[in-house]
Amino acid sequence: MNTLKIGLLLLMAALTGCGVTAPHRNAGFADLDGLSMWDVDATVSLSIGPTLLHLASHSIEDDPQARALMRQLDGVRVKAYEIEDDPLAVAEDLGEINARLNADGWQQVILVREEGETTYVLMKMVDDKIAGLTVLTADKSEVVFVNVMGELQPEMLADTMAALDVPAPPVDV
Repeated sequence: MNTLKIGLLLLMAALTGCGVTAPHRNAGFADLDGLSMWDVDATVSLSIGPTLLHLASHSIEDDPQARALMRQLDGVRVKAYEIEDDPLAVAEDLGEINARLNADGWQQVILVREEGETTYVLMKMVDDKIAGLTVLTADKSEVVFVNVMGELQPEMLADTMAALDVPAPPVDV
């Protein structure tokens, strides 16, 4: 192994330990590996840890709720892939990732299938608190995974969804 590779490995280990990247040992960490590599091409991979999230929260001055939410986060990971060959194989992989997360204690709270698009939303509960939220979504050309870690408050999520103009689910009477 050459010195450049060793240096990069040491840098990655240092960054992981100091909170710059999302923590793998967090209760809300979701293992998002499993796509058939011959069917997708990675286009985005982002991992932000608590240090950067807390620094970013200081720049939010006009929205105290968003600022408080940012301070509660331990990590955010985003992975996006372009589908190269077989969208059906990728959809199958997505279902397997969802099943594996369910087996790891994640609870599927939303499943949407419409017009060639599938979206799973899962939550990880620890001691009656939301420790993580994961979204898996795919259409015919792209797959996106989002994993948010931290002690998430349901009311803060509701306020965030309302601020983003996401319609509330229908209430059964």
